[in-house]
Amino acid sequence: MPVLGETPKMSSRRFTAEEAFSQLMNWDSDVEEEVSETEDPSEPEDNAIDDPDFQFSHDEEDSEDESAGVPSSDENQEMQQSSSTEGTWTSKDGKIKWSTSPHQSQGRLSSCNVIKMIPGPTRFAVTRVDDIESAFQLFISPPIEKIILNMTNLEGKRVFQEKWKPLDPTDLHAYIGILVLAGVYRSKGEATASLWNEENGRPIFRATMSLETFHMISRVIRFDNRDTRADRRERDKLAAIRDVWNKWVEILPLLYNPGPHVTVDERLVPFRGRCPFRQYMPNKPAKYGIKMWAACDAKSSYVWNLQVYTGKPPGGRPEKNQGMRVVLEMTEGLQGHNITCDNFFTSYRLGDELQKRKLTMLGTVRKNKPELPSEILKMQGRPLHSSKFAFTEKTTLVSYCPKRNKNVLVMSTMHKDASLSTREDMKPQMILDYNSTKGGVDNLDKVTATYSCQRKTARWPLVVFYNILDVSAYNAYVLWIEINQQWNASKLYRRRLFLEELGKALVTPKIQNRVRPARSPAAAAVIAKVQGRASDQPTMDPLDTGTKKRKRCQVCPSRDDSKTTTSCVRCKKYICKKHIVTFCPSCGER
Repeated sequence: MPVLGETPKMSSRRFTAEEAFSQLMNWDSDVEEEVSETEDPSEPEDNAIDDPDFQFSHDEEDSEDESAGVPSSDENQEMQQSSSTEGTWTSKDGKIKWSTSPHQSQGRLSSCNVIKMIPGPTRFAVTRVDDIESAFQLFISPPIEKIILNMTNLEGKRVFQEKWKPLDPTDLHAYIGILVLAGVYRSKGEATASLWNEENGRPIFRATMSLETFHMISRVIRFDNRDTRADRRERDKLAAIRDVWNKWVEILPLLYNPGPHVTVDERLVPFRGRCPFRQYMPNKPAKYGIKMWAACDAKSSYVWNLQVYTGKPPGGRPEKNQGMRVVLEMTEGLQGHNITCDNFFTSYRLGDELQKRKLTMLGTVRKNKPELPSEILKMQGRPLHSSKFAFTEKTTLVSYCPKRNKNVLVMSTMHKDASLSTREDMKPQMILDYNSTKGGVDNLDKVTATYSCQRKTARWPLVVFYNILDVSAYNAYVLWIEINQQWNASKLYRRRLFLEELGKALVTPKIQNRVRPARSPAAAAVIAKVQGRASDQPTMDPLDTGTKKRKRCQVCPSRDDSKTTTSCVRCKKYICKKHIVTFCPSCGER
């Protein structure tokens, strides 16, 4: 059993969360819409086609919107009586017997939903989050930075040769900080030249680095060695960023324990360039992009697990039972949770497999599933807003009629009875629970798109990296807010304030180390403010000897009673001449 406050052990790990994260951090180690009408049941479960430029995929929005009309009490009683007299139904494949009444020995909810962990940030994360920057750097860890710096410097020397100046962690942090700030200022689609423009741009960009330097880094930033990529790409389509991706995904479950409900769904990262596994999903706003499977906490939308869909292997057959495989892989390591998913994933067999792991399932079902009884699909004579239930020993199925001649099917291994809500539309409790927990991944897409650091590029590995930064910034925000719940609690735009402080914290070391003055007065003012000097002072004196009241030296023993007017410019302590250390102007700025 997992320890309270820590993430349960993954099947491939033999370490505690703290030991595993310590290994990963080692530098030497290499809100939503309610149930709407179901999709066409004839759609195939595998979403890939053989077009070399892109693969086609359906976004399975899985429910039905309900409108007016309430069945009379006589109609509802008649429906319940007819349901109870039918007794037993057989599934379309003849393998499953469904009962029209729940088992008397069972309670309302499944006994599997017993979580042995405390939801929220793990103890390891709580002890290491000191400020906003430290929360973000838990995700972009030193091993990830090391890979990016080594591969980028290797590519920079190859492209720019002697003109290339090797990057260090300060340069990489500044580059990421600029991307974060560009997202905060809603400049995702704005040209970089206008961001650095002296009249219309933001001074902090010019104060951090030149536009030429930013373009050079964007041109050569790499995540693997391109000399060995060809061999690796034959076995792995994600070879160009696989090492960084794996190290980053391993960190996600170690810092946060999800609540009782986890949402598994697909997401699409917009991209229209060349990519061997680009997908076409007509129901998504972007339509073209890189498809990912995501497992998120239903309440906070913290990303607990993520997987890039790279399509079927070259010359391979379409994958069967893909939905079940994805859910089982994405929930590896969870216990006692309920998994909410849409009709692309939900099946009777998936519910059985999840219960073996002490997990429950809640989701909409396609009407062409062979495990469904044909009786529950019949709509003839059914009153509006009526519900028809079917039960097995571990599974509950409901057919709800939101509109005339329309029904929506929901399957659950969490619910065990036929309870209806007291609302006017008399929705089953199963559907209300589904509506309240299905939006974890959809909300993630919304919040990351609002302040996205995505820049226009033709390289798909860079698109994946931008998404890593977006998700890391959001996860860091969730950690920070849950640890510091009173931080700007009265403001409605806390996430924007968080991202702005994060971006400024990442670029500050680069600005502090800047020696060359800025040409723009506005950028020079930003540099002067960050470096702690007035805008009219050309250099920074390491000691402040202004006209102040004389005070006792705070280094000398009190019995000496050494009075002085000189104080340290950094810590403001008063020091006498005996303890003054003189620096040259360049060393004094360090």
